Formats: sequence, C-alpha cells, structure tokens
Amino acid sequence: MWAPVCGAVAALLAPHAEVILHDARRDRVLRVWNPLSRRATGDPSLLGELERLDPTGDGVYGPYEKLLPDGRRLSSVSAVLCDPDGRPSAVLCVNLDRTPLDQAATLLAAFAAPTAPRPEPLFEQDWTERVHQIVGTYVRAHGRPAERLTRDDRLAVLAELDEAGIFAVRRAVPVVASALRISRSTLYALLSDLRRTPS
Repeated sequence: MWAPVCGAVAALLAPHAEVILHDARRDRVLRVWNPLSRRATGDPSLLGELERLDPTGDGVYGPYEKLLPDGRRLSSVSAVLCDPDGRPSAVLCVNLDRTPLDQAATLLAAFAAPTAPRPEPLFEQDWTERVHQIVGTYVRAHGRPAERLTRDDRLAVLAELDEAGIFAVRRAVPVVASALRISRSTLYALLSDLRRTPS
C-alpha cells in the first residue's frame, strides 16, 4: 500500500536519499529505494519498541542525524504508519545524504568569506563607500532591511553618518536617502530632529 508513496519520495530526491519501508509487526525491511546503507529486503529492521515513542506526536520523528560507515552525514526522518485500529503496521524512513549540501555550503562560504583586510587607502576618499558601510553594518547588526528600520534606527544611523562627516560632502543627501530607502524630504526632517536633540 505504501510502496507508491516511497517510490515517489525516492524519485524526487534521487540519488541523494534512501527510502526504507519496514514491516513494524514482523520487524523486517520490506523494501529499499536508492540504497545508501547496506539494508536490504528481508533484513531485520531492529526498530525497537515503537510503543515507547511519544504518543502525543503526529507519528513523524526528525529530522535527526545519522552517520554512514564512510563518515557521510544523513538527515533522517521516520514516520510510523498505523492500521485502521491505530496500531503501527509500517515505518517509513527517509535518509538524505547531506554530502552535496555540505559541499555546496563549504564552497559558498569560501566565496563569501573575505580573505584579506580591506585596503583602506583605496577607500579613504570614497565617501559613498563609507555611507554604504555604515548603513550596511547597522542593517546586518539589527537583522532588518533598511526599509524596515524604525525612526530611532534611522536617527542612530544618521548620527553615525554625521559624526563621520558625510553631510559635509555635497550631494550626500540623495546618496544617504537612497541607502536608507527614504525620500530626501524625510531625510531632511530626520536631520533637523537629530540636530535639535541635545547631545
């Protein structure tokens, strides 16, 4: 009955996921799709005592981690399938090989990570770069995009930009307004409020 479900999951995740269907009553492997482990049809399932599982859940357990003998990590999910009387009749396990995901994450991290200090003399005169750095640092530190910053957030950023001398530069206002995703009129109003606030 569950073979088409297992086959569909296996087809979707092939060749990176193993799907195993266990007979919960006989404690035997019924079938394996895309084998990664050495389990085979007819092997003992060694499921343990299913009645000791948390009865308040929905019958799905995981994702949890498993290891293959060659060191590959698996993300695994198990689902206990019950008969009409509510008794476990089968257990469906999906074991996803994390190797391609881990390799991709390592590759992306290597591209994303800075490999050397920024050559500051190249940027000393680039005030627009300074604007981007100040705004970007604040955005990353607070976990909100520029368009979702609060009024107090924007005042804090403007205070830092002002201290860095950005507003002494001609044409700074449109650059700052664009970086903060606000209009020039809103920026002028915020600057006015900032300079009226006693330090």
